[in-house]
Amino acid sequence: MNRRHFLRQLTALATIGSLSEVAVPSVWSRANGALRPNVVIILADDLGYGDLGCYGATKVKTPNIDRLAQEGRRFTDAHSPCAVCTPTRYGLMTGREYWRRGNKPWRNAYLLGEVAWTLPRLFKQDGYATACIGKWHLGFCDQEPDWNGELKPGPLEAGFDYYFGTPRSHNEPPQVLVENHRVLNLDPADPITVKPPPKGVMFGTQVGGAAARFKPDELAARSAPRAVHFIEEHKDEPFFLYYATNNVHGPITPNQRFRGMSQCGVYGDFICELDWIVGEVLNTLDRLGLAENTLVVMSSDNGGVLQRETIKVGHYNNGDLLGQKTDAWEGGHRVPFLARWPKRIAPGTRCDEMLSLSDMMATCAALRGRTVTRDECPDSYNALPLILGETGARSPRPHMTIQGVYGMGLREGRWFLIPGHGSMGFSTTPGWSFPRPFEFGRGTSDYTADGKLKDDAPKGQLYDLETDPNETTNVYNDHPEIVERLTAKLEQLTKQADK
Repeated sequence: MNRRHFLRQLTALATIGSLSEVAVPSVWSRANGALRPNVVIILADDLGYGDLGCYGATKVKTPNIDRLAQEGRRFTDAHSPCAVCTPTRYGLMTGREYWRRGNKPWRNAYLLGEVAWTLPRLFKQDGYATACIGKWHLGFCDQEPDWNGELKPGPLEAGFDYYFGTPRSHNEPPQVLVENHRVLNLDPADPITVKPPPKGVMFGTQVGGAAARFKPDELAARSAPRAVHFIEEHKDEPFFLYYATNNVHGPITPNQRFRGMSQCGVYGDFICELDWIVGEVLNTLDRLGLAENTLVVMSSDNGGVLQRETIKVGHYNNGDLLGQKTDAWEGGHRVPFLARWPKRIAPGTRCDEMLSLSDMMATCAALRGRTVTRDECPDSYNALPLILGETGARSPRPHMTIQGVYGMGLREGRWFLIPGHGSMGFSTTPGWSFPRPFEFGRGTSDYTADGKLKDDAPKGQLYDLETDPNETTNVYNDHPEIVERLTAKLEQLTKQADK
């Protein structure tokens, strides 16, 4: 299929409508064609709900990120669709929850070939320049990638004009940087092989490619200038920049210049480096006079991994929430979410309405005067009125699914159902080396203080997040009618997964 025919098909999938349908001033409509705001989405990696000054952190300073809250809007009930990275990135890029793919694997191969809509394609249709900088983690090639050859399909086939970054998390092989379709600095005389992991080990081993290997503590210093250059290069045309940082995923490797900047060890220093990255982007927008016509959104792909060292000095990276990355408990997926658009978003405002990162597809479509079909983006809802702070705006979501690594929960308004015991993640999985919430006095009524499931614990979990956002009390047995309704809804939804 040629490019022109493909774009015609994509255009046919979109219903072009007036922006007044989403309560946005009509001057923004495609008919008038007046405003084409730049859009920057900064997605941190494993950044917890309590890791930023604007969300209550005191042991680490984040002045640049806090600017987004001071000059824009801070969300308190925003969520990643999954408590781990790749499924969340899939939801962000497509408006589809990853569970809809059924049991299809996601370790290596390109994941976006089966979808028509992606965020960058949406913007490219309207003439935007598009770039992805940082961690991709949505696969390359239709089969296992040959890291010595052309890495295609990949980010460019998803709709980005330019890509620079790590193919996966920076603790996974191959530990190289990719630019567009090729590994950067690869020596043909020293090819890369990734050996499969032995039984019981999560990742394989990289052999060869010495010249292409990155130094983990240089990733921010290498990626931030690329983001700055992209903005400079496209300052005279509309652009969409997706900057997916490696910070603050393990290994915790802040550059030496940031060591000692926080009061909570190297993890806090890694957050300080993230704050510097955000400052580089914001300062570039200011310097080029682009800030007023640029919507900047910042969030995280899931909750933080509990850090014993930081908790000892009073920094709990997920705030008061229960759980951590991988968990269906709130600490696994309630994330910071900040939006700034000077003169469009009132400064210093707060939104307590429910929002998912999967909503960015429908939201960005509405920003461009379009709608996306429920068939193509079944899990994305237009949150633009919430982001703009329109009077009386409420969450458009009737419900929200949340994936832990071992199961899925369903949120409806104030209620959150987990149809089983435990966190659905590492916090209640024997044998994992992750710290457990119970070590720090955090837990739910189903468990003893030392983290053992009580004999009389209900067979499932129901939490009233309006009165109990920290999930201290399981009210599953108190509301059988709510449990029955949400269980039926979750079963109905999961039947829609690919077989």
